[in-house]
Amino acid sequence: MSVKRKTLTCKVENVEEEPEMSVLDLPELALECILERLPPDALCSMASVCSSLRDRCMSDHLWKKHMKQKWGRIIGPAAYREWQWHLATRTNLGNPKQGKQKGLLRILSLGWPFSWMKPKADDNIKQRSSLPVDSIMAWYLALETGRFCFPAQVYNRENGHVGFMLSCYDAEISYDPRTDTFQARYPPHGRRAVAIENSVPWERLRAPPVDTPPHDLHTSDCLNELRPGDHIEIQWRRNKEFPYGWWYGVVGHLEPCDGNENYCRCHDSDIVVLEFNQYTHGSRWRHTTINRKDHREEGNEADGFYGGIRKLSNEEEISMWRRLWPTEVLE
Repeated sequence: MSVKRKTLTCKVENVEEEPEMSVLDLPELALECILERLPPDALCSMASVCSSLRDRCMSDHLWKKHMKQKWGRIIGPAAYREWQWHLATRTNLGNPKQGKQKGLLRILSLGWPFSWMKPKADDNIKQRSSLPVDSIMAWYLALETGRFCFPAQVYNRENGHVGFMLSCYDAEISYDPRTDTFQARYPPHGRRAVAIENSVPWERLRAPPVDTPPHDLHTSDCLNELRPGDHIEIQWRRNKEFPYGWWYGVVGHLEPCDGNENYCRCHDSDIVVLEFNQYTHGSRWRHTTINRKDHREEGNEADGFYGGIRKLSNEEEISMWRRLWPTEVLE
């Protein structure tokens, strides 16, 4: 009995003497695989463990995946330029690095519990507030907290107002993390004040497909290839003080053509018919024509002005417009 007790005591002592294993003792590849599978909030929590994990968890290649998964569909080149401008204007002229860090700390204080960003009395403030402001993580968190507004486009603006059905307009967007929706601020139309729409869902947003400002005419590069049945978006505005919106339509057949594809020669004509079939037959908005040879902006103060055209070849874009199709024919 005494022998067994002695043996057990030795085993306990040996266990206590063995050093504890840390996650940092894992092979490099294994640790990297774990971090790659963590969601953003878990990455931030992991960053509070130690300085070594903090540096790993702030890595751009980890946050690039999260940025693409959550924000990739609505963040485009215009939003990136806005972020770069945002960083530049937040610079403190007296101490650029300190100014950027303080601004970023104010942003992060509204998000997840970033305890690792808050210095303790016996810690070095500079060391613990070292999140690079130009990192992908910083951009992700600025978006996530709603403190960064960015340009995007909104389908069926102003809660699907009948006057904007099957259109897409530029707006300044900010995220509301409490409701997982967005606020959209539309540029003023003529003498109208800025219109604000709240609770815009993700599915009504997209990144601008072309880099054309809302008041500029888009240069059409698809006119010569347009054929009946093609899906298009065309710029339209009420008058020349208004910004353009993008409106969905299809290329139709000329009046003498019966639509028989074996005999159709509409694609050989300089005149292109554009149809907006969401409107009832006889509506002045049902169709318009353009000249493919010298099309610029066409229209008048009564019917508005039609601008540049882009042909839709992406099935995802076409499907999105079909999902937005109104339940009733418009007048």
